Amino acid sequence: MRSTDPELLAALRRAGVSDVDDSGLVRALYSSDASLYRVLPRAVVRPRHGDEILATLEVCRSLGVPLTARGAGTSIAGNAVGPGVVFDTSRHLNRVREVDAEAAVAVVEPGVVQAALQAEARPHGLRFGPDPSTHNRCTIGGMIGNNACGSRALGYGRTSDNVVGLDVVTGSGTRLQLGGKNGCTPSTQAELLLTELRGLVDGDLAAIRTELGRFTRQVSGYALEHLLPERGFDVARSLVGSEGTLALVLGATVRLVADPSQRCLVVLGYPTMADAADAAPSVLTHRPTACEGLDSRIVQRVREVPAAVVPELPRGEGWLIVELAGDDADELAARARRVITDAVAVDNLVVTEPAEAAAIWRIREDGAGLAGRTSDGHPAHAGWEDAAVPVEQLGSY
Repeated sequence: MRSTDPELLAALRRAGVSDVDDSGLVRALYSSDASLYRVLPRAVVRPRHGDEILATLEVCRSLGVPLTARGAGTSIAGNAVGPGVVFDTSRHLNRVREVDAEAAVAVVEPGVVQAALQAEARPHGLRFGPDPSTHNRCTIGGMIGNNACGSRALGYGRTSDNVVGLDVVTGSGTRLQLGGKNGCTPSTQAELLLTELRGLVDGDLAAIRTELGRFTRQVSGYALEHLLPERGFDVARSLVGSEGTLALVLGATVRLVADPSQRCLVVLGYPTMADAADAAPSVLTHRPTACEGLDSRIVQRVREVPAAVVPELPRGEGWLIVELAGDDADELAARARRVITDAVAVDNLVVTEPAEAAAIWRIREDGAGLAGRTSDGHPAHAGWEDAAVPVEQLGSY
């Protein structure tokens, strides 16, 4: 097929980029993600190694072509679409390079799927904490891009809380190896960049301290709070959530955590979703690993799917799914009883069987995508955005 952008493709191939495609079919496939946005790229690059990412960046910079990093395309805010070159690491750069059980870290390529990392960590009794509903397809690079949280963020934190080190390249082509297992000696160019960054932060310390990082889910904008002197000037963590606008990820070292042997779900039913939200602060005092909300519209949408098996939920029109984890079954049962006492729900259900718990979580996982579509597959809303609200204000919001 004749190229629609021969100059760009020729430049990429001269630079050593081997898997590049500007066919109509591939461009159409990469023109959308899980959002409502549709933007047709000029070409798609699937780099085979880090040098091809650097080469793609250099070509795009020299030709003035926008470059968009893409994980699995699960974003609902249009993060993974762009009009220039879209590069996808999931095809070739998708390996777990190392699991160090003693240090409780893993070294990964950006295109590795979260579930694949979990499978590598599980034999060691470990897991990667953040657990989005799209865990069977979302990539670690994409999670780093948007600082993904997932249902278990209460127990394990956001992606930024679980990044130990990053290997990145900035828009100017500067390679930064930040943190990691062994640290590194930065190049002169990198040192100059980091010195300039320190100066930028030092000039706005008051604003950064008072406006950024005020609550855990505040992930909009750049995470400059991690660059404060009292936080150790953690550049790696500050890049998490920057959506590829500050640097492109070539590799990452991520923290692994012990995977508890026992889990139970406490499903709490309320008259409305607002009532469920009002109860959330009291639930959080019991240190759950997860607390997710479900309303009756999402549950009904899942039930409309042919052959869907939706377990019975407690009475109500809004629910909280509360997960407790630990290594002592009796202690978990006692914690579940305390949650029920404090949550003041109209009905409740305690689930200890893993298969039953998985079926309840499946409502949340399937509903996340189905809620944005009508029964015939069309967008259900004109647009949407993620919102972050302090838990004390969640009910009124």
